[in-house]
Amino acid sequence: MRGGSIAVVGGSIAGCAAALAASRGGAGKVTVFERADAELRDRGVGIALHSDRYDELKDAGYVAPEMPWAPLTRRVWSVREGDAEHGRAVGEQPFPFRAYNWGSLWSELRHRVPEGVTYRSGAVVTDVDPDSDGVTLRLADGYEEHFDVVIGADGYRSVVREAMFPGAEAAYAGYIGWRGTSSDVDGLPLDGLAAHNIVFPGGHCMIYRIPDGAGGHRLNWVLYTAPPQTDALQPDLRTPTSLPPGRLNAELTARLRALVADNFPPYWAARVLRTPAETTFIQPIYDLEVPHYTSGRMVLVGDAASVARPHIGGGSVKALQDATALEAAWVAGDSWKEVLERYDTGRGAVGAAMVALARRMGSAQVENTPDWSAMEQPEFDAWWQDQNSGSDRRSGFGGHSLKAG
Repeated sequence: MRGGSIAVVGGSIAGCAAALAASRGGAGKVTVFERADAELRDRGVGIALHSDRYDELKDAGYVAPEMPWAPLTRRVWSVREGDAEHGRAVGEQPFPFRAYNWGSLWSELRHRVPEGVTYRSGAVVTDVDPDSDGVTLRLADGYEEHFDVVIGADGYRSVVREAMFPGAEAAYAGYIGWRGTSSDVDGLPLDGLAAHNIVFPGGHCMIYRIPDGAGGHRLNWVLYTAPPQTDALQPDLRTPTSLPPGRLNAELTARLRALVADNFPPYWAARVLRTPAETTFIQPIYDLEVPHYTSGRMVLVGDAASVARPHIGGGSVKALQDATALEAAWVAGDSWKEVLERYDTGRGAVGAAMVALARRMGSAQVENTPDWSAMEQPEFDAWWQDQNSGSDRRSGFGGHSLKAG
């Protein structure tokens, strides 16, 4: 299928990958509409790609060795035990991942978008109006244009998804991720090659190093737990949102800091509590399944489609794999109808499997945590296996394998 005008709503990792897919697929004109301005590149939080998924995406041409990354080899789960500086390890597991800085990975993908693609920053899409031969987009500044196909890469608050499936909104999982980054990376255990999960009743905190985009590293952490039911912030979380430092509720922040002080081994408590307030934010956790990845001439990729809780380590993987699948469908299809049907068939089941696995992991790791203090390696292994039981054999921790049968 060659030619045609394509709009990509959203210009982050999923959007850049989708624009690359459309260009490679043979689109005649591609325009990306990103609501943020240059601040988009300053998102410094960490993401990780399973090494096997990286190999698949490298072969497909969506990631490359020169993109800055930090190796991770294993993950250590530790619980506070008395005054022990690092706590006690309740379980260890292989962790063949590549850690990235969100901002630098986005920047690398942005540079790979062909020069012929128009990338509009500060472009807020307010209305998506489908018809029989395409879709009209309207922007907040009054701009309006008709496209043959519109790709929604605009995240879990997608306006394209709302046009496709009115009322299909990401649902609040009942807990949050408190995230932060700092330059406090000197002297990390195990030479910085391990991810560390600090566990406590009602949640855990994952800590690992990421590239800083300037040749060094930063410490990246995310703490998952349910906020107090009485907190005034709680009702606001049911509508998909995120809370940057300037909007953090003081009472919630104080309670989270107290949780760390009371439940973390001293070494890790200090690392988290020393993080500058201006580099922390709240990420409420949501999930969502959509009935289809396409409708008419509209397409969804990344979190605009299915939203999986982050515990499976596959969010960015899924966004990039969605793009590879879209490119493959584009190359194989002879009409818009065939292209979109191929893509929907190939990705819908994958999204559902990842959402289901992430819900099981969220239940085990946050909502219904075990008695961590009673665990040794055998108990940990059984607990971990129980979360993965029933998974599609291609979909597991780290994302979905494209190469498996």
